[in-house]
Amino acid sequence: MKFSVNQQDLQKSLNYCQGVIEKRSTLPILSNILLNASNSKLTITATDLDLIFINEIKDIEIQEEGITTTTSSILYDIIRKFSSGKKINFSFSGENKLQLESEKSVFHLNCISASEFPITDEDFNQNQFSIKSKTLLKLLNKCKFSVSNDETRHYLSGIFFHQTQIEDKNFLTAASTDSHRMSISKVRLNEKIDFEPIILPKKTIFQLCSLLEDFAGDVKISNAKSKIKFELNNSILISKLIDGKFPNYIQVIPKNNQKKLEIDLNLFLNSVDRVASVSLDKKDGVKFNLTKDKLNLSVNNANSGDGKETLNVKFDHELDISFNSRYLIDVASQLDGDKIEMFLNDTGSPALIKDPADFDSIFVVMPMKG
Repeated sequence: MKFSVNQQDLQKSLNYCQGVIEKRSTLPILSNILLNASNSKLTITATDLDLIFINEIKDIEIQEEGITTTTSSILYDIIRKFSSGKKINFSFSGENKLQLESEKSVFHLNCISASEFPITDEDFNQNQFSIKSKTLLKLLNKCKFSVSNDETRHYLSGIFFHQTQIEDKNFLTAASTDSHRMSISKVRLNEKIDFEPIILPKKTIFQLCSLLEDFAGDVKISNAKSKIKFELNNSILISKLIDGKFPNYIQVIPKNNQKKLEIDLNLFLNSVDRVASVSLDKKDGVKFNLTKDKLNLSVNNANSGDGKETLNVKFDHELDISFNSRYLIDVASQLDGDKIEMFLNDTGSPALIKDPADFDSIFVVMPMKG
């Protein structure tokens, strides 16, 4: 095995690998990445057994083809400290040692045989479909903050993706909830697709977002019985799916919220964030005291103090209600327009939040007591 690769290309690939590999794996091989130099390309694979990331670096110089594994975190730490864009030379040096050298530095890293690296060959559904990378990223971003951290209800620990149909139009719809808030967003599909409902795990969501942020183009999606595959140009992400039944989220959407509150988005976002700063615990409720065209925001914390702010809004009722400030900020940060609309009912009922610039997304936030 003997090849040369550009530092920048390798660092980018290894950076993605860090998000896949578990920091404290009980199996040493899972701390390693698989390096396969053949056919003028370097294929790098990382896995935690639930998630597989494969990346190809093309048009590299290969003097001798070969395959091995080495510790991902150590290799990444070395590569990122080399000068950007430099050529890095790899070769075997003795038994189970991978040599890399660039400029005046030489390193010898321990290897584990590639035969021990776990690779599964899945038979994925041939009926794949494509979606624009930015469209998929938008869908994920609208929902990922509502994913539950409660491991006892594993079926809420991901985003529920399924195909929906409205008036002969087909949509890919995403929904997530942690039972305190809920996000629902959909994107139009060109045609009906062969796609079974799935729950995509949280770790996969964040890894996929990271890939999509750096990629402009079409993403090919195909799924097997319990796994899904995303193909993005030179990268592939294969993930296990969450086994469980996502709750009927439609019945949770408020139907009778007639009291409409309309506010300038930036004003609302900045004001809630500012008032909430008085509390070290962002779970403290921000109180809404609503009268005609006025919103009084306040936070009161026994340990740190209190804060108040008054906003001019559009509202034609009177209502007192409290919300977790973090939940409001999370939603407001994902809106596309310059307004936020909140549809309210009473002090104890959930709020329905809409974005006038995006009719395909809605959010539900439960109020806090007291």
